[in-house]
Amino acid sequence: MNTPNVEAVKLDELNCWRIRHGQAELLVAQQGAHILSYQLAGQPPLIWLNDEAVFKTGKSIRAGVPVCWPWFGVFDRNPQSVQAMRVSKEAPSAHGFVRAMDWELGGIEAEGESLKVEFLLPYPEGGFPGWPHQVDLKLSIRLDEQLHIHLTSHNQGADAVSISQALHSYFAVSDVRDVHVEGVDGLNYIETLDNWKTVTQTGDLRFTGETDRIYLDAPPQLSIVDPAWERRIVLTSCGSRTAVIWNPWIDRAAAFSDMADNGWQRMLCIETANVMGDVVSLAPGASHTLGVSIASKSL
Repeated sequence: MNTPNVEAVKLDELNCWRIRHGQAELLVAQQGAHILSYQLAGQPPLIWLNDEAVFKTGKSIRAGVPVCWPWFGVFDRNPQSVQAMRVSKEAPSAHGFVRAMDWELGGIEAEGESLKVEFLLPYPEGGFPGWPHQVDLKLSIRLDEQLHIHLTSHNQGADAVSISQALHSYFAVSDVRDVHVEGVDGLNYIETLDNWKTVTQTGDLRFTGETDRIYLDAPPQLSIVDPAWERRIVLTSCGSRTAVIWNPWIDRAAAFSDMADNGWQRMLCIETANVMGDVVSLAPGASHTLGVSIASKSL
């Protein structure tokens, strides 16, 4: 059994851990239980750590795997059942609020040949801001030959709760203009950049401009094929029927203060999600787990 190497590090204002196990190196922040990077020895990174990311208390990090919860994206675009959960009159932030909160490190321990890292966000005393529902969160990360991420929501309250959510994964690519996504052929998707029209995908997805699509009834497995890096990143999801595929391209990236003007070339987001008609309704006492496993395969 490999003994994990765990190093506490500080990135500007944020407490983080650098964890090495076998061939894998993982960097994760306490704020947001946020995976910042993941890399296998001798390979380019799989999870993209944005060179210009800002590591400030209470500020969301544009890199890695942000946890979007209990709503996804622009609040007003969520189904009414999700919007009805919120009671605050303050303007809601995009992608919920847990990615800017400190989680508790539940533990880092070996399980056979694998390593498990667990973060907890119990329902806080006084409740979540503007969201008074007793739901506990757990983010489990497992390292073996793959990276496994599982987000579990457990409704401890007496009323049903509706949530939308995503593991907003930024994948590292050689150049987004030269990669393609397999597994989407024939799927319907919502084209958010064209009045939220529903369109049918023909063939693999290639990138020639800003992309922001919600793929409906997505299969459990999607792949990013990167010929220049001679690899296929295979994503296997659970607890999800939607996949959001996003790249900001030139103009949007230039408008971000926390991304290099050419940063869009080196990343592609495929988000394992529960959005639109795929929202999660949690009965009292019920749990739901959203997950993705990430593997690197040679072409």
